[in-house]
Amino acid sequence: MSRLLDRIEVITLFVDDIDEAKAFYQKVFAPESVYEDAVSSVLKFSGTMVNLLKVTEAPQLVEPSTVAAPRSGARILLTNKVDAVCAELRRLGVTLLNGPIDRPWGRRTAAFADPSGHVWEVAQELD
Repeated sequence: MSRLLDRIEVITLFVDDIDEAKAFYQKVFAPESVYEDAVSSVLKFSGTMVNLLKVTEAPQLVEPSTVAAPRSGARILLTNKVDAVCAELRRLGVTLLNGPIDRPWGRRTAAFADPSGHVWEVAQELD
């Protein structure tokens, strides 16, 4: 397998409101802002960047596929760590969708969503 495909440089999330999405991500994750214009805000999370892109700009990137409608169900699941993170999320006023739950596949998980409905999962291996 090509070493060119073994890492992700940028994850693009299609969002309804750039300002609301950026405020959410800055509050929850405190990433570095790398780039911003009227339809995009690129945030750096350690070695990966997240591009918050206004959903109206998405069709040209995914054609001939279509962009899922907002709140039509989960459109992505992204994973991070659990218990202390859940306490911090609650402190920040973020509502958990579920969890923390011990899963039968040996992970403890919880989930929350950003303002555009992108679901994040926090997870860790069970001891």
